[in-house]
Amino acid sequence: MADLGNVFADLRAIMAPYAASLDSKKDDDTELYVDTRYIQKNKKPLFFGAVQMKKAYVSYHLMPVYAKPELLADVSPALKARMQGKSCFNFTVSDTALLKELAALTKAGYASYKEQGFV
Repeated sequence: MADLGNVFADLRAIMAPYAASLDSKKDDDTELYVDTRYIQKNKKPLFFGAVQMKKAYVSYHLMPVYAKPELLADVSPALKARMQGKSCFNFTVSDTALLKELAALTKAGYASYKEQGFV
């Protein structure tokens, strides 16, 4: 059985720098949830991303790739295989290469949101 606590810690380390500059709604041992301060037409803040511990895996949500799918154009097949839906990646183990790629994708997502005026 995988040590999901370590997987969560590794994924949280990727999201945490953005939580510090955006709006962290929840930050505990099982979830880091981050919104932007940009208020949408529905009067709710725009979601940026989250890391959530589930029963059998850890989810990494990255909303900028939903808003701008072309960010996924250069993503490796190995990382795409971790995708569930349009903006969620599920992990059961920490893979250094995939974590590095995910960190770069998160950085690009933040830059995309910034370019669009959301951060």
